[in-house]
Amino acid sequence: MTIPPQSAPQHPQPGGWISTGLSWQDGRAVLAAARGAQVHERAVTPGAEVGWLLGGPRRCVGAWLAGATERTPCPHHAVIDPAAGATQCPACQSVDRGLALARDQILDDGRTYLLYLAWFGEGLLKVGLTAEQRGDSRLLEQGALAYAFTARGGLPAVRRAELTVAASGLARERFKSRLKTDQWWSHGDAPYRRTVLTEARARAHRLLDGHAVEPLADRPVVDHVERYGLAGGAPEAYREIAGLADGAVVAGRLRPPVGRHLFLDQTDGSGPLLLDTRLLTGWTLSPVTGRGSEGLTLHERLRPAEPDTQEALF
Repeated sequence: MTIPPQSAPQHPQPGGWISTGLSWQDGRAVLAAARGAQVHERAVTPGAEVGWLLGGPRRCVGAWLAGATERTPCPHHAVIDPAAGATQCPACQSVDRGLALARDQILDDGRTYLLYLAWFGEGLLKVGLTAEQRGDSRLLEQGALAYAFTARGGLPAVRRAELTVAASGLARERFKSRLKTDQWWSHGDAPYRRTVLTEARARAHRLLDGHAVEPLADRPVVDHVERYGLAGGAPEAYREIAGLADGAVVAGRLRPPVGRHLFLDQTDGSGPLLLDTRLLTGWTLSPVTGRGSEGLTLHERLRPAEPDTQEALF
């Protein structure tokens, strides 16, 4: 399904603000855009009206270099595929600190890391690591419905612990986004999530006996479902933005962010749209008002029917 443009696109002028995506900082979600070395940030406020006109081409957002405190703009101004999941050109990917860490290309950086177990839904238990200085920002960005910090130590030791837990089958190192969003309709209750994570952490500690990490048995299980606005589950029906294009408009009233996803209620009453802000990254944005969403490729999402548990009569 596609929402076609209703009028000729008003393309932003070259040198406009390029979206660099959504991140969580000190417990709040922030949308950012860059123009050269300038950075503009805006907190995601539920209830706020937003409208963005997208201008192309979609460009690489640059890289976080080792030791840098700010993102370095792409020196090549490289164009990337509008449908690509990656938001960086190959050259920037090759020097990005975060990607190097994820690919085990950094053996140690002198920082303290935390091993975590994160719950994304029934059967979706993830193990991962994050720098202690980031707090729970990484968990919030991933859209973890609940999590428990499990161990603490230097990068080499915490990475070995992560691999040990993953190899045991207790938890996996990654899940696709669609698996996570499918769980938003039905995710149990907070006591259940707390029990699952408490028991999983105790099992992880047994697996890690003898590892050079500090077990964290007393850290609380943290639940994000209320913060994400998912206490009653995701909307019964919504449309997920599957593709963006030059001249498209993304507009609506914001609901609480879920990880890097935004629900936007539509003024025409057509039901909310779901935007993975990673799709927005790399497009040049211009603010617009008084225009509805258009130029979008959409997929319909409906709450699955409850399974029929009645036993057959014959």
